Amino acid sequence: MQLYVSGSLALDRIMNFPGKFSDHILPDKIHILNVCFLIDGMSEFFGGTAGNIAYNLAMLGEKPVILACAGKDFAPYAKRLESLGLSLSGIRMVRREFTAGAYITTDATDNQITGFNPGAMREPCGFQFPAKHPGPVMAIVSPGNVGDMTELPAYFKKAGIPYIFDPGQQITALSGEQMRGAIEGSYALCTNDYELELVMKATGLSRAELLERTGALVTTLGEHGSIIARGEAEARVDAVKVSAALDPTGAGDAFRAGLLKGLSLGRDLADAARIGSVCAAYCVEKRGTQEHSFTLEEFNTRLSAYCGQTV
Repeated sequence: MQLYVSGSLALDRIMNFPGKFSDHILPDKIHILNVCFLIDGMSEFFGGTAGNIAYNLAMLGEKPVILACAGKDFAPYAKRLESLGLSLSGIRMVRREFTAGAYITTDATDNQITGFNPGAMREPCGFQFPAKHPGPVMAIVSPGNVGDMTELPAYFKKAGIPYIFDPGQQITALSGEQMRGAIEGSYALCTNDYELELVMKATGLSRAELLERTGALVTTLGEHGSIIARGEAEARVDAVKVSAALDPTGAGDAFRAGLLKGLSLGRDLADAARIGSVCAAYCVEKRGTQEHSFTLEEFNTRLSAYCGQTV
């Protein structure tokens, strides 16, 4: 099955400040705030919703096409994607911009100050889809360029391509009308439980009304697993036990990759979500969104022990 993954490509630059922010911020001078934190190092990680989903799919044996934009500092990331056997054909290069980037400074008590530069993500991917696909196709529209998040769902519906809509961090950037348009006719709406509340508030639609407009609601609940709702039927999917929950960042993207893998194999949504749960478990056991790894044999051993499936 041909998989299209729309979303962001980003470079996460993580910096550590050995002290406490609170020791250097004067509450009575907050109106003229001007501080500098001397960091003790910086690490750079590959990230972004589309990049994270594609990374996990590659380990699961899939070769999705990434639909996103990247900037003039993208060469190392491009090399990484190619090493995974992933095509760069859907990535539009915006040479005047930097690749989207998060600049995160964490202090000794785990408080964070983050700056996010959308960079190339300000531009739509502009991908030219083939006139005809030789086999089955599926897509996911994850957080990224707002234009892509509204225009790609319209294209997929017109082309008869089932897609998962995953608004995530861009919920507040979409109008209620845009959100309703993207959800209407989607194969599934995938959010966490907090994001689902935001979607309902933005669209003015209840959970039942959302279910009338999308094929299913896939709602992740962190360590409590996920809920799959289709019509009046609901299935609860347990989370996978982890050796140590070091970092939840990127776990949602890993879950979505497993979900897509399961659907590409013809599994129902609940079984596909179980594959997603195993994928997410690998992610939370490492710091960073693309720092975990597994072979298909290792994945199948863990999946089989969890629910008796293999991929």
